[in-house]
Amino acid sequence: MSTGFSSAGSGGVTILLDAGEASILRSLVAQVLGLVEPGSTGEDPLERALGIGAAEQPSDPVLARLFPSAYADDDEASAEFRRYTEATLREGKRADAEILLKTAEQGMVHLTAEQAQAWLRALNDVRLALGVRLEVTEEIHEELAEMAEDDPRYPAYVTYDWLTYLQDTLVRALW
Repeated sequence: MSTGFSSAGSGGVTILLDAGEASILRSLVAQVLGLVEPGSTGEDPLERALGIGAAEQPSDPVLARLFPSAYADDDEASAEFRRYTEATLREGKRADAEILLKTAEQGMVHLTAEQAQAWLRALNDVRLALGVRLEVTEEIHEELAEMAEDDPRYPAYVTYDWLTYLQDTLVRALW
């Protein structure tokens, strides 16, 4: 397993990935990229130009987690906020995922400060998506410690834990 991220000066970071780690990262990010389709806008040219889109909350629990309601107790305000922001948020998530896909390779990976920030956001999106699918709770570490290695959920939980580790080491290397 990777030793995590290290600071490389000038705000950049490095990580040594083996072939399996690079493949897992690329696969998971590609799956999230597939979920986060470009935001749709209305037919009106002004709406398209301004990125004004749909107001409905996504029905997929993963997308609902990636694009949460801005106001928990005000559906109308949340819909209006979503209408003006979701298309742009989708574009940002897609751009971050693309950067990770282009740079996650076997061997020593050198990331600029901007690329590292994109990785941080993309890793967060993957962790959120996987966490929703696995129904991760605060007790994940206790569950993982008690889980048998032949449990069919074990690889997914270990992957989630590894992503958490990567994100933690990236945050530490950046700050």
